[in-house]
Amino acid sequence: MFVLDSEVTGEVLENGVVRKVKGYLDDLMLVELHWKAGQEGALHTHPHRQCTYVLSGAFESNVEGAKQVLRAGDCVYTAGGQPHGLLALEDGAILDVFTPVREDFLK
Repeated sequence: MFVLDSEVTGEVLENGVVRKVKGYLDDLMLVELHWKAGQEGALHTHPHRQCTYVLSGAFESNVEGAKQVLRAGDCVYTAGGQPHGLLALEDGAILDVFTPVREDFLK
């Protein structure tokens, strides 16, 4: 499957972050998110395993209370059910990879 960015519509989330679902299979999903400085993804859990890769900007990642500043090229892995959140320290973008697919993103 080919996914062209020009054909993907972004969805503005409650916190103002723009989410673009780039593609998915039954057991894998790729999601691009664009953040402005100060926007926060509150601490939450879900059953999906997740890898977050920073494309640009700077973010404070919180995984079960352990905090780390991540910049372009850095990533963080989160197990299913593990509390995690993200705070944008600068404008930037991340790429989230989920397994299995996040059905809740496919409304």
